[in-house]
Amino acid sequence: MPGRVSSKNAATLRAAQKPSSQPLKSRRTTASSTINLPDEGPSSSLRARICAIFSDAQRSTATHRKLAVSLRKIQEECCYEPTREHSQDERSFGEDDFIVETARCVIRLMGVKKSEGAGDRIVRFLGMFLRRANDKDAALMPETDAENTQTFLETPSTRLTSHILSILLPLLASKEKVVRYRATQLVAHIINSLDSVDDDSYHLIRMGLLKRVRDKEPMVRVQAVLGLGRLAGNEGDGDQEDADSDNDDASGLLNRLLEVLQNDPSADVRRSLLLNLPLAPKTLPFLLERARDVDSATRRALYSRLLPALGDFRHLSLSMREKLLRWGLRDRDENVRRATAKLFRERWIEDCVGSAEAAEEGTTQQVAPPSLDGLLELLERIDVVNSSAGNGIANEAMKEFWLGRPDYRDAISFDDPFWDDLTPESVFVARSFNDFCKEAEDGKYEALIEEKMPEVMKLAFFLQKYTNDLINQIQYNNALSEGEPEEDTVEKEFIVEQLLHVAKALDYSDEIGRRKMFALLRETLAIAELPDDITKLVVDALRGICGSEAAGEREFCGIVLEAVAEVHDNVLTDDLPAENEDESFHSARSELSDITPIKARSGTKADGVDDNSEIDEGKAIREIMINMKCLHIAQCMLENVEGDLQQNIHLVTMLNNLVVPAVRSHEAPIRERGLLCLGLCCLLDKALAEENLTLFLHCFTKGHDALQVSALHILSDILTVHSNLVAADNVDPALQKSVYKIFSKGLKASTTPEVQSAATTALCKLMLTSVIRDEDLLKQLVTLFFDPAAKDNAAVTQALSYFLPVFCHSKREHMELMAAIAASVIHSQVNLADEMDEEEEAIGVNMVGNMLVDWTDPRKLVIQDAGPIRWDEAGGKDATAVNGDIHLTLADSLLERAMAHGCSSKCRSSHCAKTAIADHEPIEDERKVLLTMLGKLYVTSNSSTEKLQGISDLVAEAIDAKVATDTTTKNALNKYHLALSKVLGEGHSARSSVEDQPVEATIADNETKMEEESEVDNTRMQVDEEQAVSGAQDSLLEELLDGEDEGT
Repeated sequence: MPGRVSSKNAATLRAAQKPSSQPLKSRRTTASSTINLPDEGPSSSLRARICAIFSDAQRSTATHRKLAVSLRKIQEECCYEPTREHSQDERSFGEDDFIVETARCVIRLMGVKKSEGAGDRIVRFLGMFLRRANDKDAALMPETDAENTQTFLETPSTRLTSHILSILLPLLASKEKVVRYRATQLVAHIINSLDSVDDDSYHLIRMGLLKRVRDKEPMVRVQAVLGLGRLAGNEGDGDQEDADSDNDDASGLLNRLLEVLQNDPSADVRRSLLLNLPLAPKTLPFLLERARDVDSATRRALYSRLLPALGDFRHLSLSMREKLLRWGLRDRDENVRRATAKLFRERWIEDCVGSAEAAEEGTTQQVAPPSLDGLLELLERIDVVNSSAGNGIANEAMKEFWLGRPDYRDAISFDDPFWDDLTPESVFVARSFNDFCKEAEDGKYEALIEEKMPEVMKLAFFLQKYTNDLINQIQYNNALSEGEPEEDTVEKEFIVEQLLHVAKALDYSDEIGRRKMFALLRETLAIAELPDDITKLVVDALRGICGSEAAGEREFCGIVLEAVAEVHDNVLTDDLPAENEDESFHSARSELSDITPIKARSGTKADGVDDNSEIDEGKAIREIMINMKCLHIAQCMLENVEGDLQQNIHLVTMLNNLVVPAVRSHEAPIRERGLLCLGLCCLLDKALAEENLTLFLHCFTKGHDALQVSALHILSDILTVHSNLVAADNVDPALQKSVYKIFSKGLKASTTPEVQSAATTALCKLMLTSVIRDEDLLKQLVTLFFDPAAKDNAAVTQALSYFLPVFCHSKREHMELMAAIAASVIHSQVNLADEMDEEEEAIGVNMVGNMLVDWTDPRKLVIQDAGPIRWDEAGGKDATAVNGDIHLTLADSLLERAMAHGCSSKCRSSHCAKTAIADHEPIEDERKVLLTMLGKLYVTSNSSTEKLQGISDLVAEAIDAKVATDTTTKNALNKYHLALSKVLGEGHSARSSVEDQPVEATIADNETKMEEESEVDNTRMQVDEEQAVSGAQDSLLEELLDGEDEGT
């Protein structure tokens, strides 16, 4: 136990208690831009002891606690009056000596690189020692002083901390990045290890770390935000202190850190802030926003570390819960998906189960046993009614839940009381459990279905019960007069939908149960009030019951068409006179085309009678609704049919009596629904598709936006199924031209993004499957990809970003098609840049050229030529076995364009000049870009000798014609010519000898030879050209250095 503070350091300890409001100026005077190392002085036993401790601390973290205790004993010996006698040498050192020797070791840390683990271990050790020493000193202070919160109590440890900080703070602005990194790291670690620092040090630390937030080195910025994250928790809302002497807005520390979190280019900085910012209502939206971060590790940190530490997830809004689940479970990174699934099935379920257990027992458990009530509450918290419909996330979430919680799989039970009182959450539990067991590999959970799920007969009775409840409620709502409130049927519809999903996946080997379910679905389909979503599910379930063979398909079509006739006749019975009650289905169906004349007759018969016109108008609307319902059932049926249309009499009858009259109808809703059904019929019969192809083209030309999108989808499906309509050799040129014109017009529909995205997606699919092979359309797609006007249409950009590389690298024919249009694409981009306004930003032509070279690189073909593919020792594809004719074709088109008279010599746009000057790049011209691309092409002796020789002659002709006007393009032409000459020489020697592997020659292989030729060229070059080359090289070096500084 140490005694009182030693009196031999009276000069140092004059201010034992310093006011917390000491002026900041007194501390600023010590923070100079440079700092002198302390005088080493003679070696002493104190230095040896402290150095030995730091030496051991840098080797391993296992002994840090023991070493911290030893260093604390040395501090007590130097700073406190000894309680026992020591030797003369031990009593000769005071507090100043201890501070100097400790600071000496700290300064030696500043030059240690980040890759050295010893530096990180010393930082951790120093932080542990300062925390332990401050706690010990605080325990020794009198209680009256400890309770005084208005002043900062000085102790030997706080003076040591202040001295170390006074050394480190000036080093934050060092020119050496290693020194800045270590100083920032140590400062951040110290303030994260201590509970408090004096006010002067606080403001200096805050100011210094805020400057380091803008450091060009990401590793320095990471340490700066680690320290500022601790300070942000203590930052008051009214603290508006300026960060530095510049004209920065005093927006508060927390606001600045949030700005860094959103905009810092380094993922490490954003991730460090994500995990160190205080959790508060102000910061929470910005933290959760990192779920869409471009860095997968940052997204994973959000789901695996931040959200579990956030507390009860029910404090989040409903929309945020749904977004977090959707973003996480559908993330492209598998680790993020795993972290999200673990969060859902382990953390969120425990919040719900724990609250239920606490409500019953008054206590919470660390890991609660399986609870159905907790699971139902979890589904309610994510709004399962809305999040499971369509493309909702609830299905995927429950799949991961059942996969990772075997205890819930074993404990769950679906007995009769469970089915008697279903809720949306409980029925979704049953549906998701059934789907999970059915989709499991090797059927390993089939036994659970047999054990827990009801048989077909029992499920049919439950389905009938809840369907009747739904229909009764719908009919009751329809019978209400205007102004009376209607009861919402959303939950009842959801229950019936989930039961139908279960019915679709049942095993119908039980014939009695199959007949019961078949009869029930048949009767249900004939109910006119049945909602459309349920109608579709009923049709899908009927298709599964009827079987997949041809006979089952015919039976299915007959049953559905009977239901259509029954819907049509039952609804019309209320409005038809008694003498028309015996009309057949065919006669009733024939009236479909007379819907509009009904309205006309109502106006001519009784122009002056308002009651009759209202009755006729209501009747017309009712007939429209009837036919829309019938067409919807027919559409659902056609989506489940695969056989030949002409071989199925039911489909032919439906086409003639229902679809064709609907297409000819004057009512737009009926006509559009009829077009969808006609398109589905065309998929089943090629002749029908060929007859009606012109109709769909006309719908796109004359229709509104929604009809144009539908027409594009129909055309895409028809051409995919019947590719010979436009891809055959004997195809009608006029028809083919009309189809291509439709897609070209759709790509140009920039004012209607939906039409443009639909045309882009459809054309990409058709070109990827080689249904359409047109250079003009491909050029239009590539130009659209680089067009700045299309950047706002995310669907188009995403589709083309995937399509273009996949299209080129999938087949050699596709790559050759891209090589054929490359030169014209460059020309289009140059013209586009010339026509753009100064405010618009265009993609650089050089970048366009690089991407075209990459897309046409034959080494990246997924499927090479028919010859055998050789593999190297590392298991990769042998590049020397690749045929390089594609790049020769590209070179031919580039040279032809560069040597043409119409090739622009200079980009005349003032915007291009301003952009080039701003980016420190020379103004690009078309010929320079074309010739520069030659230096990036792949050359190999495995190519055709005739093509190699032809391209070599063409390059020689370009050199003789002096097509290249500057040094860069001249060097590119010379290098490419040398590469071709080398390959031709090696190829000739290889063919004259024994068959050997083809020799690859790239531009990089010719550096030695190019040096020799450059010496010959230099003797013929003018002095001003040499100066130009030297200046270009110097500017390039400066650009690279500046880019490196700015990028970091």
